[in-house]
Amino acid sequence: MKNIKYNLIIAFTLVCFLQACSKVDFGDINDNPNASTIPVTSALLTNAQIALQGPVADTRAGTYCQYISETQYPEVSLYALPNPAWNGAYAGALYDFQNIININSSPETQGKVIGNGSNANQIAIARILKVYRYMYITDQYGAIPYSDALSGKAQPTYDSQESIYTSFFKELREASAQFDNGNPVLGDVIYNGDNSKWVKFANSLRIILALRISKANETIARTELADAISKPIFTDNSDNAVIGFPGGAFKNPWYNLYDGRNDFGISKTLVDVMVANNDKRLGAFGDLNASNTVKGVPYGLNRESVLEFTNANSDWSKVLSVGNRSENSPLVLLSAAHVFLARAEAAQRGFTSESVSNLYSEGLQNSWREWGVFDQSAFNTYINSSEVSLATNPLEKICTMRWISFFPNGNQGWAEWRRTGFPVLVPAVAATNSSKQIVRRFVYPVTESTLNKSSYSAAVSTINGGDSQDSKVWWDK
Repeated sequence: MKNIKYNLIIAFTLVCFLQACSKVDFGDINDNPNASTIPVTSALLTNAQIALQGPVADTRAGTYCQYISETQYPEVSLYALPNPAWNGAYAGALYDFQNIININSSPETQGKVIGNGSNANQIAIARILKVYRYMYITDQYGAIPYSDALSGKAQPTYDSQESIYTSFFKELREASAQFDNGNPVLGDVIYNGDNSKWVKFANSLRIILALRISKANETIARTELADAISKPIFTDNSDNAVIGFPGGAFKNPWYNLYDGRNDFGISKTLVDVMVANNDKRLGAFGDLNASNTVKGVPYGLNRESVLEFTNANSDWSKVLSVGNRSENSPLVLLSAAHVFLARAEAAQRGFTSESVSNLYSEGLQNSWREWGVFDQSAFNTYINSSEVSLATNPLEKICTMRWISFFPNGNQGWAEWRRTGFPVLVPAVAATNSSKQIVRRFVYPVTESTLNKSSYSAAVSTINGGDSQDSKVWWDK
């Protein structure tokens, strides 16, 4: 009883104290006059650029395009229904890029952040990277919130993928022309504020995007290709867009993938294609075992079968060689090889008059150099071999090489396979989805059908086949 009485007295005293305090006006006594309420835009840019590692190292998409095989829990490679939330995609890098644009556009704040680079330069880089990040989301789902997104609207409408791609080209053209001679941008861990490199990146990305929609709208694809190729673009690996990781708190995502776990191996599908071609990049793409070979993990096995394989073959190879997945290994966003091979495909399809063979050779040479395996004699043998030479089935070979060159970027590899059908991939033998076919798109997060029902329903009504893994995004023809 004594303790209860004591506690009541304490509680009563506290209530009285709080009531008294509520009547006191402390004014601005708790405001720090030296504190800034404006985010440091250079820090926002660094944070957002590093966050791009997520979609570039997406194991789900990498599994769908058979770069990767699961070694313990093969749900994704058996096409179990995905339901990845996209809140992080909008709240992370995209939000930071939009913040940079807003702060540098507002008359109230633009003068306060100009020390981080001219307003125009900061905005231009953020616009270009917004397109790059949105590319991954729309290529996964199709129609997505875009024009209404990042505006604070609780229930944003969905834009068609066709309109989103039209906006992509507009954004990249305008951003390229927006750079000025003002202060270089700080916090840029990709190009260190080099405007000329960003212009090349924007134009080179337009080439990739134009090819992606070439079956859905050839007219726009041809126009954008011709215009982009006439502008500064990637010409060698010094132009590559690369995120460098210092290690420590900022580690390469492929290093993190194996930090205490061994859930993924390089797929036997990819290994077999590269072995058939005698492709020297294979030793950089996967671990060399004691036999000095890269041993791929069979794709699409059920759990019992894949465990049987890994238990019997403990020397199976992980994704990337040790030297290419250290904690400070760089991560490539876009490379000269990607651009040359895209131009080779465009020329082969008759979209441009460029030399197919020269572009093809340049693309493969740059890829071999990018991975540190170039040897002129070995390359000459390689490119003249029957499996690589364009003497037969040129389009199939170019598209297959584009698929290889994007490794280990699963989202790009999956997009190119869906668009071209090359290489010819066999679905998982133990597939658990109803169609037993390789996934063509992500289904929308389940929360969209409840929290944004009207917009979600309108978007689904435009998808042939509905919100299904077997439905296709607009450019997937």
